[in-house]
Amino acid sequence: MWPFVRRNRLAPVEKLHDSIAAEARDPDLFTRIGIADTFEGRFEILSLHLALVLRRLAELPAPAAEVAQELTDLAFLRLDQGLREIGIGDLSVPKRMKALAKHFYGRAAVYHTALEARDREKLVEALRRNVFGGDKGDAGGLAERIAAFEHRLAGLDLDGLLTKGVRGAEAGES
Repeated sequence: MWPFVRRNRLAPVEKLHDSIAAEARDPDLFTRIGIADTFEGRFEILSLHLALVLRRLAELPAPAAEVAQELTDLAFLRLDQGLREIGIGDLSVPKRMKALAKHFYGRAAVYHTALEARDREKLVEALRRNVFGGDKGDAGGLAERIAAFEHRLAGLDLDGLLTKGVRGAEAGES
């Protein structure tokens, strides 16, 4: 009975995660913005979107903090599964996951600092360094997308995030 109850309880968090992943897979990010269509590029853009949603959840009242923890746990579970699916050996996965978690939390802190300071240049530089590895890519264009994404998230409360996902406000709150 417990797995069934837990699964139902986590269904809205899974829906939210799926909407974040869909947003991070927008083909425009890879074609126009220039993010590398590699595991690393996809990790970077998923991490960026997840960090932005976690920022929004931190602004919301309880039980948003619990949802944020469940969302983070689910995101790392799915990353673990993804590594295994691409053939990373069972013995290497924990080490890779530790590195991915370190990268995620470091990047999330840098993005948060730049966004809190409303320092576009600092954000663009962080995106250039992290998402594009210093290489070519439209870090300024990505910063504009981030601003629009944060604006969209600001229009969503916890219920909206869990029922409509990250595109809820874009869809006219329908």
